[in-house]
Amino acid sequence: MKFNYVTKQLSTVKRWMATTLLCMLAIAFVWQGAFFSNTSAMADPAGTLIASYDDADRAQDKASRDAGRTKNFIDDTADKVKDAAKSNASKVDQATDNDSPIGRKAKKDAATIQKRANEDASRTKEAVDNTKNVVERTVENIKDAFVK
Repeated sequence: MKFNYVTKQLSTVKRWMATTLLCMLAIAFVWQGAFFSNTSAMADPAGTLIASYDDADRAQDKASRDAGRTKNFIDDTADKVKDAAKSNASKVDQATDNDSPIGRKAKKDAATIQKRANEDASRTKEAVDNTKNVVERTVENIKDAFVK
């Protein structure tokens, strides 16, 4: 009976030590953040322009470049999916007799996969274009806000 009592007490002590350690770490992180924060930007009396036209143009150019790269990646991925579907269908066709039901099903499935790959790629490209347009509109709005 004493053994259970000792283990129960030991378990309680471990729990309290873990809780204490966690609280001490939380206090240390909060304390460190309070003393080492950079407050010089808040006290700067000179008005610093956050965005300039050059930065805005660079952001728009980068958004266009990244959108182009993403579209190329999407095309490559769709091509790989289509190639895999064709390859799998041809392997099934070779493994079965000519015009077997399984071979026809594999070809039909490959056609469905290719069709869906094209549809998914076009939807994803459209989403990339929409995102790029949102970024460009936001940059234009920011530039307009600083001009006025």
